[in-house]
Order: sequence, then structure tokens, then C-alpha cells
Amino acid sequence: MIGRIIRSDACVAEGAAELAAREPRFAHALSLTGPLPLRLREDGFSALLNAIVSQQVSVASARAIWARLEAADMTRPERLGIATEADLRDCGLSRQKIRYALALAASGIRFDDLRDMPTDQVVDTLVAVPGIGTWTAEIYAMFSLGRADVFAPGDLALQEGARMLFALDARPREKALRDMARAWSPWQSVAARILWAYYHVEKKREGIG
Repeated sequence: MIGRIIRSDACVAEGAAELAAREPRFAHALSLTGPLPLRLREDGFSALLNAIVSQQVSVASARAIWARLEAADMTRPERLGIATEADLRDCGLSRQKIRYALALAASGIRFDDLRDMPTDQVVDTLVAVPGIGTWTAEIYAMFSLGRADVFAPGDLALQEGARMLFALDARPREKALRDMARAWSPWQSVAARILWAYYHVEKKREGIG
């Protein structure tokens, strides 16, 4: 089953209210963060290509590379698939990212079909492509497909946010946080929004964010 799809701020607010009613620590976090962001983005090939481009580089560098790819009309699979490695190097992609980008272009994924797949199947389909890990696939399901009941426990900010909000002795590892998140179903992606927002509030208090 696909489950609930988040389409608007009202969906996020509904999930936040449910979670706050069930878990007092979420209510506390929301009292500090205020309304949560929607954070939805477009789905499709370019969304995943952008995720590959953004790996392990600064936001500014990723934007610059993406702008060059757009200028060269290389953000579409049919165009990227006939690009040479030299073309992609000129846009700023590393050798590894060139391999990932070309693998994505050759994957044959029917992105419209992902909208109707169960989340587990979406993740399995995406991680079969070199360069796309579980975190990227879960974030895609969360924000590009609007899945309400998906979490990304490998995210360090979520791990740290959970540690602070739930007063844990240490940052939970991915498996432990995934187990925790099951209690927040069917609004796991809203729980993630709460934890991200709370993490940023706390880091600002510490003078880090």
C-alpha cells in the first residue's frame, strides 16, 4: 500500500497535531519550531540527478554544476545518455559522478510509475542504480513523492535531533532510529520534519546553526 500522500501545508499540520497528541516531546518540539515546512519538490529524473550532483559538495558548488548542466541541456535522460565524459567533466562532474549520472540515464526507470508503487518498492528500484543509496531514495519518496509514512534514519541531523529531543545517552544508530520511527506511523515523514526543525532550533541556541 502507498498510504497517505502529503500534498499541502494542511497535511503536514494534521500529521504534526496527531504526533503531538501522541508524544509530549513532539508537542514540546513544535512549541519551539512553530509550523513545519512543506518541503515538497518535483519528482522525476532531474530530481535524482540533482541529488547525485549534490553529494559531498557544498551547496554553492552543486548549484554551479547544476547551472552548467542546465545550460548544456544535460538534465534530461535522453540528452545525458548521449553526452561524452568530456562533456560532463566540463560541467564540473567528477569521474565517479559521471558514472552515476550515466547509470541513472541508462536505468530505464519509469518515474511516473514510481508514484503508484509502495514505498519499499520505490526504494528498492532506486537503490539498484549506482550512486543512489537508501538515504537518497527515502528522501525522494518523502519529498518528491510526498509519502507520509517514510523516514530516513541514516540522516545524521535526524539522529542528533532524536538524541536531543528524547534525551538519549548517545546518537541512535540507523537501525535503532528506524525502530523508533515505527511508533510514529503513519506520519513518519512529519516526525522527520519535526526532528529536523528541532535540531536547527537547538543548534541555533548553541550558536552553531
